[in-house]
Amino acid sequence: MSRPARTRGDRGSAVVDFVLVSVLVSSLFLAVFQVGLALHVRNTLIACAAEGARLGARADTTPDDGAARARALISASLSSRWAQGVSASERPVGGVRVVQVDVAAPLPVLGWFGPSGALAVRGRAFAERQ
Repeated sequence: MSRPARTRGDRGSAVVDFVLVSVLVSSLFLAVFQVGLALHVRNTLIACAAEGARLGARADTTPDDGAARARALISASLSSRWAQGVSASERPVGGVRVVQVDVAAPLPVLGWFGPSGALAVRGRAFAERQ
């Protein structure tokens, strides 16, 4: 009578399972981290634009002062790369003069890198000189 040949069965499959699951979990972690980074950059730009608009809306300053303040805050918070597309203007909104600071910046898609000008945020404040 001959004995059946021994088969390997599930031997070694734990290594393959570990590699497949680790790649999936690592990809998921990096995706969540990237979304968090993009939200951090967006929220920082919104806060800097709003602060620039508040400064530009004071009675003793101009909207250009607000744009300069927003640029300085963005450069200090993130990088000067994000501070290149800052502009400010004063315009009427609903019969009231409003200082508006617009920021066009890169959207971080892969780490800190991404398409430039893809993220646009705006800060507004009522002008004191009505």
